[in-house]
Amino acid sequence: MENLSIIVSFELTLDPVSFSPGAKYPIFLFGMFIYMFGAFCNLTLLLLIILTQSLHKPAYFILLNLPLNDLMGITFMLPKVLYDIVTETNNTYYPLCVLQGFLLHMYGSGVLFILSAMAFDRYIAICMPLRYNALMTPRVVMTIVALVWGVDFLLICTVFSLQGMHLRCRSHIVSIFCDNPSLVKLACGNTIVNNIFGLFTSAITQIISVSIHVFSYVKILITCLLKGRSDAKNKAINTCVAQLVIFITFEVVGVFYILSHRFSNVNANLQKIMGILIFLVPPIMNPIVYGLNSHEIRKHFLKIFHRKISA
Repeated sequence: MENLSIIVSFELTLDPVSFSPGAKYPIFLFGMFIYMFGAFCNLTLLLLIILTQSLHKPAYFILLNLPLNDLMGITFMLPKVLYDIVTETNNTYYPLCVLQGFLLHMYGSGVLFILSAMAFDRYIAICMPLRYNALMTPRVVMTIVALVWGVDFLLICTVFSLQGMHLRCRSHIVSIFCDNPSLVKLACGNTIVNNIFGLFTSAITQIISVSIHVFSYVKILITCLLKGRSDAKNKAINTCVAQLVIFITFEVVGVFYILSHRFSNVNANLQKIMGILIFLVPPIMNPIVYGLNSHEIRKHFLKIFHRKISA
């Protein structure tokens, strides 16, 4: 009867975040500052690309998807975590939990696919500059963006469809936010198919993303360094180093968090910290690395900023 009451209940509890009694309000204020800063940076980059006619180019059309994806990730994770910290409730409802998990997984895979599309665009621009406009036509760019979101949506839909087929015998989410591994742990019976397919989906995502990055950046480095031009070398360094740091950081944190759900001896607090970093590092760093690091975006941003100051 106890199991039956849990199965029909929509209410779930999340793992609490343990802090000293006087720390929750400073952490809440700091977290809100991080959220507002990340949201402001991504909204600024998003609106700048949309409203600036000269930025309506293939590279920036692909880049447009990054702040959109980052806004989705940070918005559907951080405010709920901060609310739970300050209210000490840690409750959610199953449909909302599934929705949050679905969108957060869309965000995670989306980061990798969008960065891969951007790396491929940089490869064409640097290694084949004379053919760039002929290759990166509006139709090709639209196809790339459609593939990014289409493959992402299809993979995550399949993963969540599998976990939705099980009855629930538990109501405690072993995380501070909802995700597929935590939802699968609520299920009755054998979930080995879910675990195998979840790892398979993660592996496919990693293989696609890493392969495109390795191919693109190796080609960029070879092309620029062998030509012996200082401007080409600078372009290779500026393009590769900053982007690879963000990509590798996201990869390390993401892979650790995914694998931590498969092992019971992983420190719970470390797992929570790694889970939060997945949704904090890219939304904060991406607008800086991919936005202000771009000469053209920086030029238009400073022009608008100076115009507002003068007014």
